[in-house]
Amino acid sequence: MTTGFLAGLCVAVLPVLAAGFWLGRRTAPRPKSHVGLGTPVEHATFQTLHTASLAAPPLRAGLTEETARKSARRLRSLLGTDALCLTDEREVLAWDGVGGHHRAEIMEKLAGPLESGRGEAFRLTCDTPDCPVRWAVVAPLTVDDRVHGALVACAPRESAVLVRAAGEVARWVSVQLELADLDRSRTRLIEAEIKALRAQISPHFIFNSLAVIASFVRTDPERARELLLEFADFTRYSFRRHGDFTTLADELHAIDHYLALVRARFGTRLSVTLQIAPEVLPVTLPFLCLQPLVENAVKHGLEGKADKCHISITAQDAGAEALVVIEDDGAGMDPELLRRILAGEESPSGGIGLSNVDDRLRQVYGDDYGLVIETAVGAGMKVTARLPKYQPGVH
Repeated sequence: MTTGFLAGLCVAVLPVLAAGFWLGRRTAPRPKSHVGLGTPVEHATFQTLHTASLAAPPLRAGLTEETARKSARRLRSLLGTDALCLTDEREVLAWDGVGGHHRAEIMEKLAGPLESGRGEAFRLTCDTPDCPVRWAVVAPLTVDDRVHGALVACAPRESAVLVRAAGEVARWVSVQLELADLDRSRTRLIEAEIKALRAQISPHFIFNSLAVIASFVRTDPERARELLLEFADFTRYSFRRHGDFTTLADELHAIDHYLALVRARFGTRLSVTLQIAPEVLPVTLPFLCLQPLVENAVKHGLEGKADKCHISITAQDAGAEALVVIEDDGAGMDPELLRRILAGEESPSGGIGLSNVDDRLRQVYGDDYGLVIETAVGAGMKVTARLPKYQPGVH
């Protein structure tokens, strides 16, 4: 659990701590010992934070029957009520505790709170003499000013403390659902960026590669066969449909296929040097992160030059990081033009590769891990990418 999470959780949960502790005494056994936890209030604080931390992971996947079922018991424990249910706009997704026969009645009375987004409390009608729940408190779950469902806490009697506690817990649940929505948006953005890279790779490179392979079909059939296999392996990797991340080993393997096809086209005009430290091969990085940089080096290294171009690719172990450097001795670029490309102010042909990779590295690792690019007109280009060996959520 991170410090930022604890801070945000305390803000959302501590206002209901006293209420949860008071209500929980009716259902939870008295702790045998407070050794190491201090006073009863400190013990209650720990229990509240621990319970909330267990309820959070399912909710970070959104509000579904499965996530509601996994979190409902924890949320009921947090409030100390006899029953609790989570609903969407149409039905009860999960019910935990007694009184499940009240589902239909609760959904009938949710129309107002779901429409207005305001909490409400009402008496339950029941023909079952021994049913312990007679009162329900509704707290809407809201994300971006839109009601997605409700948290409903049921108790034997009316309680102003429960009304406030349910409202605070519902606000905390809404925050988890909002984070889930942000995660989905981030995933969609990454998928769109990968599609943009694939669109950049496909037209010219595929056409040129097939033309080169065709040129060897009659003169050197065995060479044509080898290049066709290189082409198949490269496109299979580049257009795979699963996974936002890959390993440095797999990315470099795909780059090797790419360079085999490029060398077949340009012959001795292009030379490549690779220096890869074996210990960094398992490092995880965003999918299609290095290949666009190599493609950019090939394009700008050979562009406007009649003589040879040399490209070097190194991957070094740098303690907690892997340091990847791709350098060419080609035409280079005006630094001001490069700045505009990375800022999204200009998009020349092929420019999407650098800006796309820079944006994705910053999204995944933070602004300290964007590309470092050294270039000038006629001086070639050197691109450096630092990759943490471990980053939460990157696997």
